This record gives sequence, C-alpha cells and structure tokens, in this order.
Amino acid sequence: MMETERLVLPPPDPLDLPLRPVELGCTGRWELLNVPGAPESTLPHGLPPCAPDLQQEAEQLFLSSPAWLPLHGVEHSARKWQRKMDPWSLLATQGAPVPSDLQAQRHPTTGQILGYKEVLLENTNLSATTSLSLRRPPGPISQSLWGNPTQYPFWPGGMDEPTITDLSTREEAEEEIDFEQDLLTVPPGFKKGVDFTPKDHPAPASGLLSLSRLLEPLDLGGGDEDETEAVGQPGIPRGDTVAASPCSASMARASSLEDLVLKETSPAVSPPEPPKPLPQEQWAIPVDVTSPVGDFYRLIPQPAFQWSFEPDVFQKQAILHLERHDSVFVAAHTSAGKTVVAEYAIALAQKHMTRTIYTSPIKALSNQKFRDFRNTFGDVGLLTGDVQLHPEASCLIMTTEILRSMLYSGSDVIRDLEWVIFDEVHYINDAERGVVWEEVLIMLPDHVSIILLSATVPNALEFADWIGRLKRRQIYVISTVARPVPLEHYLFTGNSPKTQGELFLLLDSRGAFHTKGYYAAVEAKKERMSKHAQTFGAKQPTHQGGPAQDRGVYLSLLASLRTRAQLPVVVFTFSRGRCDEQASGLNSLDLTTSSEKSEIHLFLQRCLARLRGSDRQLPQVLHMSELLHRGLGVHHSGILPILKEIVEMLFSRGLVKVLFATETFAMGVNMPARTVVFDSMRKHDGSAFRDLLPGEYVQMAGRAGRRGLDPTGTVILLCKGRVPEMADLHRMMMGKPSQLQSQFRLTYTMILNLLRVDALRVEDMMKRSFSEFPSRKDSKAHEQALAELTKRLGALEEPDTTGQLVDLPEYYSWGEELTETRSLIQRIMESVNGLKSLSAGRVVVVKNQEYHNTLGVILQVSSNSTSRVFTTLVLCDKPVSEDPQERPPATPDVPYPDDLVGFKLFLPEGPCDHTVAKLQPGDVAAITTKVLRVNGEKILEDFSRRQQPKFKKDPPIAAVTTAVQELLRLAQAYPAGPPTLDPVNDLQLKDVSVVEGGLRARKLEELIGSAQCVHSPRFSAQYLKLQERVQIQKEMERLRFLLSDQSLLLLPEYHQRVEVLRTLGYVDEVGTVKLAGRVACAMSSHELLLTELMFDNALSALRPEEIAALLSGLVCQSPGDPGEQLPSTLKQGVERVRAVAKRIGEVQVACGLNQTVEEFVGELNFGLVEVVYEWARGMPFSELAGLSGTPEGLVVRCIQRLAEMCRSLRGAARLVGEPVLGAKMETAATLLRRDIVFAASLYTQ
Repeated sequence: MMETERLVLPPPDPLDLPLRPVELGCTGRWELLNVPGAPESTLPHGLPPCAPDLQQEAEQLFLSSPAWLPLHGVEHSARKWQRKMDPWSLLATQGAPVPSDLQAQRHPTTGQILGYKEVLLENTNLSATTSLSLRRPPGPISQSLWGNPTQYPFWPGGMDEPTITDLSTREEAEEEIDFEQDLLTVPPGFKKGVDFTPKDHPAPASGLLSLSRLLEPLDLGGGDEDETEAVGQPGIPRGDTVAASPCSASMARASSLEDLVLKETSPAVSPPEPPKPLPQEQWAIPVDVTSPVGDFYRLIPQPAFQWSFEPDVFQKQAILHLERHDSVFVAAHTSAGKTVVAEYAIALAQKHMTRTIYTSPIKALSNQKFRDFRNTFGDVGLLTGDVQLHPEASCLIMTTEILRSMLYSGSDVIRDLEWVIFDEVHYINDAERGVVWEEVLIMLPDHVSIILLSATVPNALEFADWIGRLKRRQIYVISTVARPVPLEHYLFTGNSPKTQGELFLLLDSRGAFHTKGYYAAVEAKKERMSKHAQTFGAKQPTHQGGPAQDRGVYLSLLASLRTRAQLPVVVFTFSRGRCDEQASGLNSLDLTTSSEKSEIHLFLQRCLARLRGSDRQLPQVLHMSELLHRGLGVHHSGILPILKEIVEMLFSRGLVKVLFATETFAMGVNMPARTVVFDSMRKHDGSAFRDLLPGEYVQMAGRAGRRGLDPTGTVILLCKGRVPEMADLHRMMMGKPSQLQSQFRLTYTMILNLLRVDALRVEDMMKRSFSEFPSRKDSKAHEQALAELTKRLGALEEPDTTGQLVDLPEYYSWGEELTETRSLIQRIMESVNGLKSLSAGRVVVVKNQEYHNTLGVILQVSSNSTSRVFTTLVLCDKPVSEDPQERPPATPDVPYPDDLVGFKLFLPEGPCDHTVAKLQPGDVAAITTKVLRVNGEKILEDFSRRQQPKFKKDPPIAAVTTAVQELLRLAQAYPAGPPTLDPVNDLQLKDVSVVEGGLRARKLEELIGSAQCVHSPRFSAQYLKLQERVQIQKEMERLRFLLSDQSLLLLPEYHQRVEVLRTLGYVDEVGTVKLAGRVACAMSSHELLLTELMFDNALSALRPEEIAALLSGLVCQSPGDPGEQLPSTLKQGVERVRAVAKRIGEVQVACGLNQTVEEFVGELNFGLVEVVYEWARGMPFSELAGLSGTPEGLVVRCIQRLAEMCRSLRGAARLVGEPVLGAKMETAATLLRRDIVFAASLYTQ
C-alpha cells in the first residue's frame, strides 16, 4: 500500500548509510539508490509537482496524524525549484502585422532604381479590434448581433480612409515633432532618449549630416568582433575604420542613394498643383410627383411586392428609385402611405437575400410595426431594450438608440445590411434624442442605402443635401402635400344640448380660410357671455372651466357628432390629469351596443389572462375596463403599457368610439379616426405654456379621415373660454411646419467611442453634423479659392525692403493696427454717452467709402429699428460730370504719416460744393469740439427742393451758404483736423479697453512719425505691392480657418469635455482611452456617474435590491423626495451617489463647461427609490400604488429602463473583472423582471 511504503523509515542515522532516497514523480513512492550524488527526484528540474490527490494525502498525513508534522527542522519541509532568470525572454513578443510594403520603381529601359513607393497590403491580420474594414473576419457568433464595446466600428460612409501620408502628417501635427532638437536621440512621445554618439567621435558642424555616422548602427555584413577590434585600436581613427569596410565604401561611392534622396525630397519642396475646378454636384434631387408614372409596370415587370390597391404616384416614384438602389427621402402627410415605401424595401431585401433595419423613435411604435410587418412578411425580428425576437430575421425592427449601439460596437449584422429605414425623421428636432439620428446617419457604412420617412417639412431639400454630401451619394427627395382624405377645420362654441349645433367652418377642404365662420363663432360666444353677465353679474366665465363645464362641452359635442355619424373621435388633451378627468366625467355616456360590449369583454378577458390575479384587480385596470365597455378610452404615458396596447387594438377595430389621448398617440402608427378634437390650442412644453406649432397641429390633425371610408376628415377646436385670435388660428392651421434643425451635441459616450479608434476623430464627427452643414457645404469652393490665391501669391513680386524701405513691413503693420484700434474706440463711442454728444449742430469728421476725412455738420438725428441715423451736411468737390458713371475710377491711396496721424482733412481742389448724407454711427470718425448754430429743417427743405430738375440750378439759401463757409474755414484752419472730444475725459468713457486703446494709438502715432520708408521715392509702389501680398495672405488665412477644425462651433466644448475625461482618468495625456473609459463606453446613459460608482466600489457592498433602488434615481423621470421610511443603507447610498455626482459636476465646472453643479446633481430623481426597493423585494404591484403618487405607467417605464441599466452594468463588471458585482447586477435584473411590469407586448404574441 502507498501509506505503508511511505511510512518505512530508514535506520536511526540515515546519513551513515550509503543510500540515497529518490522520489518517483508525484506518486509518493520512493526508492533507495546506492549511488552517491543521485538527484532527490525524478521530476525535470524546475517543474513543480502536480498530483490530483495532494489534498487527500495532506489530510491523511498531517490532519489525521499530527505527530508527523515537522515541528523541528522547518527548513527541510519547504521545497523550491530554482529557475534560471532570462530577462531577454520578455522582449520576445510577436511583432505587429506590417500594413505596407516597399516596391522599387525602376527605369523601364535600363532597370535603374528610380525610387521606392510604399504600397498598402490588404488583409494583413485584420481583426475586429484593429481594423474598420469590412474585409476583417467576423467575430464570435455570440457577439454577431450586439457586437462588443471593445470592437471597432465599420468605416463610416462618405469619409476618406486615411492614407499612410495622412496618418504620418496627423501624428506629426499631434506630437509637434521638433526636427531641430534631439530627434535622433529622443523618440516622439518620449521624455528621455539614448545618445548613440560615440564618446570619442567629434560632433559634426551645425547643420551638416554625417553619412558615415548615419550608417554606423547598420549591420553592413561585417562581423561584430572585427568592428569591436577596430574600435579598440587607439591608433586607427573611427572614420578610417568605416571607410575601410568594403560595403560602406561601395555605399558611399554609389550615387543611387543621393539620387534617391533627391528624388524623394524634391516633390515635397515644389508647391502642389492647384486642383482642377470640380463640377457643381447636386446631392438632393427633387422628384416630380405631379406627372403620372405610365411605364411603371414596364420598368418593373416583376415587382418584389404587390399590394391589393394601386400605389400613388409618389409611391411609384420611390419604388423606381429603390429598384435602382438609390437613397430616398419621402416627406408626406400623416396617413398618406409612406409605409408602402418601407414595405417594398423589406421585400426587396428578402429578394436580394440581404437585411433591412427599420428604426423608430419610440419602443411602442417598434412593437406595432413588428406586428404589422410580421403579418405581411413573416421573416421579421424585434430588438428593444428588454425583448429580442428572431434576431436572425431578414428585417429587424429596433429603436434608433439600439442601431447606434450596434454601429459603435461593430455588429456583424451591418455586413449584410442593404437598407436602413428611418421612420418619423422629423423627430430629429427632439432636443434630448435628436442627436442619435445624426450619429447613426454619420456612422452608417458606404454600402448601406438610406430611406427617410418624414412628415412634410419645409427644408427637406436642405436636409437631403446634407445627407447626400455626408454620404457622397445622391438623395432623391419625394415630397407631396396632397392628403388622401382632405380635412375640414371647425370651431365649436357649444356647451349644452341647446348649443350643440354651434359648429363653425374655419378652413375648408380646399385650404380656404373662412373669416365669416370665425366672426360667427365670436358672436355666438359673445352672446352667451353677455347672457351670463346678466344672470350672474359682470363676472366672466373662466377660460378653461372646471370639470363640470368640460362635461357639458363634451356631452353636447359628442351628441352632435353621434347624430351626424362622425364617430370614432380622438380628443387630444395636453395633460395626463385632464385626460383622466374628462373620461371619468362622462360616466353617463354609453356608446357601444350589446354585441360590441360582448366583443370588448372577450378581448379584455383574453388579454388580461396573462396577468397574475392581483394585477388584474389594479384600480387602473378595473377603471379602464369599465370605460372600454362604454366605448371610451384613455391613452397617455401614465397608463400601463398593456392597457395602452388594449386601447390601441380596440380603437383600430372601431370598438373605442371616443379616445382621450395626449400628443404621443399621433406618433407614427396609422390609427385614423373620423374626427379629431383639440381640447385646447395651448400646451406646456416643459418650460412654459405656448400655442401649438403648425407642425404639431398638422401631425395630430392628420389622424382625422379614414382612407376609403370618409370623404373628408373633421377637425374641431373647442372654444371653452374666449375664441382664440384669428391671427393665432391662421398661423397654427396654415403656417409652415417647423424646419428640421440639428440638435447635435457632444456626449461622453460619443467622445470615448471615437477616441478608442485611432482612425476616427471627434472633429470629423462634428464636421459632418447637420449643425455645421451651412458653414461646411462651401468647403470645395473654399479649397478652390485657396488654391487660386496660392497660385496668385506665388506669381507676385516680392516687395523691396532694403535700404530706406527696411521698415516698410513694420510701417504697414503699424498703420493697420492704428486703424483697428481707432475702430475699437469708435465702436465703444457708439454707447449712450457718445451718442448724446452727436446732436444737431455738432461738427464731425466723416469717413466711409464715399467720404474720406471730410468735415460735416449734423442737421437732424433720427432712429430706426436698429440704430440711430444722422442726417449731415458734408463738404465735397463740385462734380465735373453729372453722370456718376463717367467719373474716373478712384486710385488706391497710399497712407503717409500725415494721413494716419490725426485726420488730414479733405479740402476741395476747385469750387466747394456740399451734399446731405445719412450717416450711421460707424461713419463718424471723430467728434470735434465745435458746434455750429444751424437750422436743420430749413437746410434739408432747401436741399431736397434743389434736387428736383426744375430747381436744380437755384442758388442755396443763406443758411446753407453760411454752414458751408464755416465748415470750409474750419478745414483750412485745422488741416490735421480740429480738436476732438477725448473719449475718456470729455465723453466719460472709463472702459479699460478705451483707455488702453488711446495709449496704444498715441504710441503707434509716434512710431509712424519716425518711420524712414516714407522718404524713399519708391515708397508708393512698394507699399502697394506689400499691401496686395498681405491682403492675399489674410484671405488665405481666413479660408484655412474655415476649412480647419478650429472653426467648429463645438470645438471649445469638445476640449472641455476631453479635459473632464482626462481629469477623471478616462483618457491619458495623449488621448488613449483607459480602462475606465472603456467601461463608460458600455453604458447607455449617465456613463460618468455609473463608472465612478463602480470604480469607487460604492455598489459592491450592497445587496442587489438595494443597488436597483439606488440606480432608480438615474432613470426616474418624475421628481420627488426619497422619503423618510428608507432603510439607513439606502439613505447613505443616496447621499453617496449625490456626492459622486457633485464631484463630477465640480470637475466639469473647473474644466469650463457651463452646466452648474446644482444642474448636474438635479438630474437625479430619487422619488421612486422606495417603490423600486419594495418591488425588487417581491411586493405585488397592487401594493406599490400606496407608496408613491406617480402614475402606474411611469413606474413601469422606470423599472423597465432600470433593468436595461442593470444589464449594462453587468456587462461592464465583466469587462473590468468584477464577477461579484456582475452576479449582483444579474440578480437585480432578474428580481425586477416579473409580473405586469414585464408582461409581454400584445403585438409580439
């Protein structure tokens, strides 16, 4: 037995025996050898023993028999295996794949090497973590759908992939390599380097490069020993040793190296040729939808999809372009049939065996489209935050945020993508989420075609032009304003059965506005108000009225609509509370028949059967069931999701006759009604009450009119109080919809996702945003102008700056600076004190394009909408020619010191004349101390009379002659200008810039007066040459600025946000994303706060339900206090989260961001902490209602978003290597996902 063999002990003194024990491997068996110096074990030296039963053996030997423990001689109980240290093995790393190769360029006849060209190699060990190319191999199957935050995205379409030259130029610009100092010893990016210069080698002269020293480190075929011997001989100079080498000698004699260097460097010195003018390209192409498409079926004999109806003209035009694989922008009214275009693209992708992604702005719309497309095509999948159905399908429906995440994470789904359909593109105007659309459009690869579906917008061509320039492909704009069902708009002033007929037509189906109907509504309202005043005194009824008045209005309106068979009706109310009040107030109204009640009851039973028993008894469920049985419905964000879907489905079946809804019901889904009613034309947009915008009104009014059922749709605006103003109604009903506007902003997620990819830059993303489009669309013209100016500058003759002209450049710069300083002072003089002195009679110096330092006297001061206007009598020469076109062109003036210092006044060369000019404040160069007594009205009247041909030769009156003579006398008495009002002493302008500007102006005047160049006879000619050259250079600088990143509007904020990331340790000094930054990339929102909480271990010590409760403050949208009943652990956690948020906010403020600390911390709402905590602990949903006054629908939305955040944190914890936190986040998500909160959507069943 093993134990027996191991317990055999040697004699008492084993050292005296000529035997040596040898352990046989790891089996525990020993042998005795009579061999001196035998090894102690048969194991290879340096490898530790490994045995599967070591634990059992240790237990048997030591735990069961403690007598065998070596209490004495501990040094023999430990074993160690000596390892040979080999530090050089650390350098044996696998080299990076070589992305390029050098190809020799030879003379075609002689074969002589002319140069070398660097050629990029394709498919050199590409991977998802090193390449943006579509040629890289696919990633693991588990990551093919969602991608991985560590993977690179695919190269965005429309961007030029950088060449080796671009990358090297960019690196030099980023690292600011100094070619003059230490480049041969300190590598770029390093602070220290190695000096390879031999100690005994004299340094070459400055500016010279020793070829022998450059060749020293190279292995030229000689052995190391020979070189060492040669170096060691003191009598042999180093240069002789190098020259003695045959290889180096032949290299030094060959001219090919010098020729090669010359050939390589000469093109870099020569200026590049200016690019040829590019033809003007039209990216947005409008399509004519007025002419019928007669040859549609000839062009497409076998369409990919066929409908039971004949498509409209705009639909056929779109289908024709889809068959050509063009990108289209379809703008049409609600219910016009834009979905037909999307359906054909899906069918076309299935025919081509490719894939389509359909994006929607909201999750509910995704679920509804999934049901519609699945019934039509079958092979359709759905991806939302908490649902993943058929991800392998040909058509995937998702929200835009999910597509953005897939693009940044390099999902392999993008490879097979043919179409991306953006529904409700006008949602890009949303301030919070509009940036997502722009990010996705910029990041889409080149092989993906784009379909944009939008409501009618006035700047569809501009938006399509931006996308076309962005993706470098033509976008076909198909826009139609025709409605399939025309609308009629009415005002309703009734409030009782007697007045239920007070319905006044305001806008007919042809678009004509009826003022007669408006005044009739005003009269009806005024008559009722006067009766009310007679009955109840002078007190007027309130504007909105209470629930009782609302009940009377709706009962009379619905009775009228029911009589005229204009049900079903959607009532848009811009308040969740008012929706519930109005529906509950109609408790006596029953609009359904017994058969409809039975159908509603069966449908409700079938839908609610999936809920647990207590959830079926929720107050909201019972109340909604009672309303639905009577044909009434309520639809807003406070309703439970499953109840909203029940209401939508019953409404689409025609079983809900009256639906009280908020604005979200008008988003996307085709659920038209016979009539639409507006409870009010004012809404609260989150900051203030305002009238409905034309686009909002048209979007909601478009729900009226069912195609194929109704000849016209009816839109009714309730006038509960006074009738709105006609101008407001006209603007709302007939005004232009809101333009598509960029909501692009920088987010930390975007910055980190782009910084981790070397080839992509955040500046490129900003350049391509819709907000920068107006300034960037002329970049091609700027490049051409810059090339022309460069060519023109190269052809100019250099001005002579020798001899007396040596200070000519300084003289020019002094003059320019003096003019700029005076302009600055002049702008400040346009303030209140300066304008006070510009009154009638004041003598001023006029300087603008028409008059140069000319005296004038102010006759009259008037004001327009923007600034003041000074009507001034100004001296001038008597014109030789009456026709201004026959006057000789003005020669360019060369400013002498007398022109620059002071004001060299204009003096008429011949007979003096005068004119009257209207001056702006900027035309007044100086305000003199002189004031003349003039009669401005008489002078103006006489001057205007003499402008008539009849009185043109009449002499001026005495007042004019006196004023002109006085001005002429002042000009002759003060050739350098009369005394002027000092801005500081006289006008009391104490601004620092004015004082400093005055001191600087006096200093410049002294410098200009001492200039020598003005005494040269060639001063004028050389000055004009220098002026032309400097002006061209300034224009080139302006164009370069417009083309550079420095002109980006968001560039300062970008630098501030990068500084925040650098301060928090998310990126290093050179912009490389660190571990914390990679974790933040995996977060969908609140990336900085979540990452800081994770790295501070603020969550690891908490239980899963406590973590979920704390994180609810990041996703909850309803403000509130966490309450006093929270456990102490949660109270401390809330304070810690706020402390971390405060620290991040302080860093942002310190880095220059304009968001205050209070605003940043105020984004956290901990009102549902207790609700989420109890829900995660297993409390039924019916008991949660008493814990918070928040509507049930908002609670459900909060918990659903919280589960998504828990999954994001789980992935981030795995990325960091925190298995404990990852397991807790998995548990938290599991605890949240239950019962009615995560009941499956009815549309997916």
